[in-house]
Amino acid sequence: MPDDIKIKTVNLDLFYGKFHALKGVNLEITKNAITSIIGPSGCGKSTLLRVFNRMNDLIDIVRITGECLLDGKNIIGSEASLNELRKRVGLVFQRPNPFPLSIYEN
Repeated sequence: MPDDIKIKTVNLDLFYGKFHALKGVNLEITKNAITSIIGPSGCGKSTLLRVFNRMNDLIDIVRITGECLLDGKNIIGSEASLNELRKRVGLVFQRPNPFPLSIYEN
């Protein structure tokens, strides 16, 4: 992966049960660049962003296939440390969206 690519998805699919929410997403986001994800309501923008720091892990019926690479390392799967990932990838929402943890842990 080139040094200027920070986040890359390869054939990323996400399912909510049988519903196929993200279909074959291939994306490269370069470091130190401003990137916009634009689309109509319900098209999967927030779902994709939630993949980047594995917030979908909190939803029992979610299944993800493909790869999501951060600095060349796949963050999908149990080998990735959630604590280390979430120190590096943060999301800011319009409304508060805490994890089901203590205030300190959030």
